[in-house]
Amino acid sequence: MAKRRTQLGSLKGDGPIHGAPTRVFDDLYHFLVTCSWPALIGLIATAFTLANLLFATGYYFDQGIENAHSGSFADMFFFSVQTMATIGYGKMVPVTLFSNILVSIEALTGLLALALMTGLVFSKFSRPTARVRFTRFAVIGPRDGALSLMIRAANMRANRIVEANIHVVLARQEITVEGDSIRRLYDLAMTRSRSAMFALSWTAVHRIVEGSPLFGETRESLASSAPEIIVSITGLDETFSQTVHARHAFKLDEIVWGARFADVLVLHPDGSRSVDYTRFDDIEIVTPAK
Repeated sequence: MAKRRTQLGSLKGDGPIHGAPTRVFDDLYHFLVTCSWPALIGLIATAFTLANLLFATGYYFDQGIENAHSGSFADMFFFSVQTMATIGYGKMVPVTLFSNILVSIEALTGLLALALMTGLVFSKFSRPTARVRFTRFAVIGPRDGALSLMIRAANMRANRIVEANIHVVLARQEITVEGDSIRRLYDLAMTRSRSAMFALSWTAVHRIVEGSPLFGETRESLASSAPEIIVSITGLDETFSQTVHARHAFKLDEIVWGARFADVLVLHPDGSRSVDYTRFDDIEIVTPAK
């Protein structure tokens, strides 16, 4: 019997998940809301240019625009831009029935496009986002007398994330009794999974004791199962009163055994604290790696 294979893609950054729709038009709205601002502006500019080229072609073949230079495609293009943007300088005007019909269609197209773009830009601006930075590596080392997995994150904004929750899972490839290859997720219990006020830095700790999915594991024993430590943080942004979230994934080569994080909290003379981001990714080796 052929083996059935399922795979959960990497969750780092905004990469696609295997098995998810890959075509833009499968979910165009989601793509436009989540793409970067330069990409969105580039797409809008491209669509605007192509639409005006299409209408300009119709005006060019009809030659029904008064005061336009004969045979000038540039005049037709800029007349189309003025019509779609409802500028209407008044120098060039349609004089034939076909051109008037085309202007009517283009005016309606411009109004609909403006309404759609206004809603899209507003949705993109109003999306709740968190600026949470994770360290380059997760570490496994001693903490309070027990071997522990430690993950560090920092709130990069000056405000606070209240009632923040952290959820950490171990994802690994396993073979079932029937011989199927599947991706299994194991929850990793944190010593403190909730923070009333996530303002600066947060080091989440999972004690690797009996009952932990990582108990007795080494780098070598995990290597064949393509493991990932997947971290998600959710909370309420106190400025906008909206729920925000952040996620990250550590692959095996981003987990350091026998190490701990360097201290990054700086205490100032006035009693305030800050994070030294120049050392945020620094780790210190405390025991030989296993």
